[in-house]
Amino acid sequence: MKEKAVVADIDRSMYDFRYDEKDAYKVDEGLTAEIVEQISKEKNDPEWMHDFRLKSLETYHQIDVPEWGPSIEGLDMDHIVTYVRPKDNKMVKDWEDVPTDIKDTFEKLGIPQAERKSLAGVGAQYDSELVYHNVKDEVAAQGVVYTDLESAMHGEYAEMIQKHFMKLVPPNDHKFAALHGAVWSGGSFVYVPKGVHVEIPLQSYFRLNAKGAGQFEHTLIIVDEGAYLHFIEGCSAPKYNVANLHAGCVELFVGKNATLRYSTIENWSKNMYNLNTKRARVEEGGKVEWISGSFGSHVSYLYPMSVLAGKDARSEFTGVTFAGAGQNLDTGCKVIHNAPNTSSFVNTRSISKGGGISTFRSSVVVTEKAKGSKSSVSCASLMLDDISRSDTIPAMDIRTDDADIGHEAKIGRISDEVVFYLMSRGMSEEDARALIVSGFADNVSKELPLEYAVEMNNLIRLEMKGSIG
Repeated sequence: MKEKAVVADIDRSMYDFRYDEKDAYKVDEGLTAEIVEQISKEKNDPEWMHDFRLKSLETYHQIDVPEWGPSIEGLDMDHIVTYVRPKDNKMVKDWEDVPTDIKDTFEKLGIPQAERKSLAGVGAQYDSELVYHNVKDEVAAQGVVYTDLESAMHGEYAEMIQKHFMKLVPPNDHKFAALHGAVWSGGSFVYVPKGVHVEIPLQSYFRLNAKGAGQFEHTLIIVDEGAYLHFIEGCSAPKYNVANLHAGCVELFVGKNATLRYSTIENWSKNMYNLNTKRARVEEGGKVEWISGSFGSHVSYLYPMSVLAGKDARSEFTGVTFAGAGQNLDTGCKVIHNAPNTSSFVNTRSISKGGGISTFRSSVVVTEKAKGSKSSVSCASLMLDDISRSDTIPAMDIRTDDADIGHEAKIGRISDEVVFYLMSRGMSEEDARALIVSGFADNVSKELPLEYAVEMNNLIRLEMKGSIG
């Protein structure tokens, strides 16, 4: 019998710890107007937000569950708790004031170390609430606002938030955007003033500890004209034997000649349905850079979108996905070119093993307004065995003759000839296969912000432990 090298799944042991929920306050399971009213009261919503939630709930009941992607039959909203918080929760700015078990969680994940070493500010969310938020004095002195969305909604930025909240991702966009509009809680608000360059990154980290719960954080970032920001988002959860749901929302507004780099490391447990929505609007001469690592969850629907609204606006998307046993990860990105001389570049790598399914979807739309625009899409998939699956589903809608559009896709398995060549140079079979996989992902993974958190280092290395079986 031929010996085969086995590439191990990412070691999740550091994420699967959990704490007793006995001190948690939570709403009932399910989704009713009464529950939405209860959440709105807990959040002390202004009247417009209270009405927005109830209207979103109506929209949720009117829209069908999507049928074109992976099955989400295992997700039963009647058994999902949409709001959970520690009973004594209050957001603090001093790490020592965070409750012990919550603090221990984030200490194990490396968040405080990252803040001390290399971050301009950190926000930490535990279940449905922000528990910690801090920004360095020198960054705040530049006029940069980095706080929880609820506080900002009641302060001097209330009008700005009402003007932008769920305008890029309206509740009628799809069923889970409507769900988000009804029950959202937590998340961050960032405003970078005109011309300000935030030289070191800001980071938000989301941890879902509760069993059978959902997390619905909302991130709203506005980078004004000529400004620069790198924002990092991380998330994880312990594994349970019931479904958990993540249906967050990210809205990014990139001003004229501004740049926003948005990095995400997503490592939800394999009982998680990750139905997240992310969208950016880029004005004249502005640039958005998406860096995306998708490693966890049972099922994912995740397609960050860039709307290039001003001339010379640019979008770059760099992504890596690893689908192991029991995972069906449907990921990709969308770009709408809606102004002259806009450009987009997409570069992704996906790896599947153990029967995992990885699907890459891309959508590039070039409108009549986008003369002189350019787009390049490159996606490559690698299957490590004969029971895994990888699909590429590109879509291109080009409505002007004056555009330069390219697409390249590669799907394959590890070449026996290449393995043989490396073995002939003295490598073992498992080392040869591990080297090929690492090299395959390298040009994408090197773009990820490895230096900022222990969790990111642990995930993106994709350690290829070899064993013969």
